Amino acid sequence: MLEKTYPYYLANQPQTSKTMMEVYDKYSGKVATRVAVPEADATEKAIEAAVKAAGPMKNFRPWARQAVLLHCAQRFAERRDELAMALCIEAGKPIKDASGEVTRLIETFRIAAEEAVRVNGETLNLELASRLDGYRGYTRRMPLGPVAFITPFNFPLNLVAHKVAPAIAAGCPFVLKPSEKTPIGALIIGEVLAETDLPKGAFSILTLDGKRAAPLVEDERLKLLSFTGGQVGWDLKAQAGRKKVTLELGGNAACIVDADQQPRLDQVIERLIFGAFYQSGQSCISVQRIYAHASIYELLKKHLVEAVKQLKAGDPKNKDVFLGPMIDEAAAERLENWIEEARKAGGKLLCGGKRKGNMLEATVMENVPDDAKVNRMEAFGPFVLLAPFKHIDDAIDMVNDSDFGLQAGIFTDSLEHAMRAWNELEQGGVIVNDVPSFRVDNMPYGGVKLSGIGREGVRYAIEDMTELRLMVMRET
Repeated sequence: MLEKTYPYYLANQPQTSKTMMEVYDKYSGKVATRVAVPEADATEKAIEAAVKAAGPMKNFRPWARQAVLLHCAQRFAERRDELAMALCIEAGKPIKDASGEVTRLIETFRIAAEEAVRVNGETLNLELASRLDGYRGYTRRMPLGPVAFITPFNFPLNLVAHKVAPAIAAGCPFVLKPSEKTPIGALIIGEVLAETDLPKGAFSILTLDGKRAAPLVEDERLKLLSFTGGQVGWDLKAQAGRKKVTLELGGNAACIVDADQQPRLDQVIERLIFGAFYQSGQSCISVQRIYAHASIYELLKKHLVEAVKQLKAGDPKNKDVFLGPMIDEAAAERLENWIEEARKAGGKLLCGGKRKGNMLEATVMENVPDDAKVNRMEAFGPFVLLAPFKHIDDAIDMVNDSDFGLQAGIFTDSLEHAMRAWNELEQGGVIVNDVPSFRVDNMPYGGVKLSGIGREGVRYAIEDMTELRLMVMRET
């Protein structure tokens, strides 16, 4: 169970407050716990502390950074059940999925521990002409300095880990604002970090609302803003001034099912259901659009809808529940309205569509108009649409007819079609023979178009949090 209250963290230290914020059990709607709300001057103090910690963190040796990260991974493993239950309660994530996210939290910190001791540079051959004889060039990566992170509600552990762990590996002090809807996971991470010998001021975790987060975006003492969330990220980028900005802003992921997949259609459907309805579709790479070849479309539709109708919804604490609540009633009502809008415009509801509170049924539609919100925007809920195609080029065009481009999937036995998808799909990543919801924590992850800029994945995040420094030496 959760603690009755949780502190926030300022310059590595837990802090209480007279003002407390309620955190709700997303299934029952009851208050689950309360967290301390930072005082008015806490953000300024956190930034000042991070600035002062920049030197000590730069000089905190790679082996010491690795030791901190390995300690965290070990402690997270020891507290696995606690972390999973906290995630289940505060995010409404089915307990099996919550346990899986804890595993990814541990893996992300372990990957960062490996990378902490290989943040390397290179030797450059500068002897390109006789006048350059005796010159050598060398590069190394240096930490940017203090950085700021803003994370969303849907992966309260792993999306925090993808910012915090690379920052420690790179040697950057940080100030983190987790989602006020799901702050507990980040605060438990802070509790574990406070056990380590990180330099004073290396981290602060502030349970702020969005209105009080402006200094994390605008203050030029912070050298990078890494934001994961909605399209407001583009506004934050405009406000961020000269600092580096990385954005992961979601998508409306599509998956192509080629004609040759009929022999393994059951396995394909199993993965499509996982990709579309895992954690109630509240994932940036949730399958939102399925394009199936016309020769197998009706068969896929029939079996997909039958399987979706069998998904068990309910209390996410029950191990046999697949579909839990959405984050709040407003989110569920928004998607319910989008579904109804598409239906009135000619879309056909194949199953689902009904809502009770923040529980929305797993929904499948076809004949959805091109301009419907559930087609053009990010549904971010338990929804998927189906449409047929006749030629692979048509399917690629349908996927690309989107303002987003995070990841896409294609099920095919054709190497030609797989390579064409990789070459022509306007996406940050293409997953062959699996759903776009697939992610491993060391791979480069990020998108194009409205899906954002920059890449996560530990090594790639470290690159964003460091800068190259050159030395040229002349032999005498």
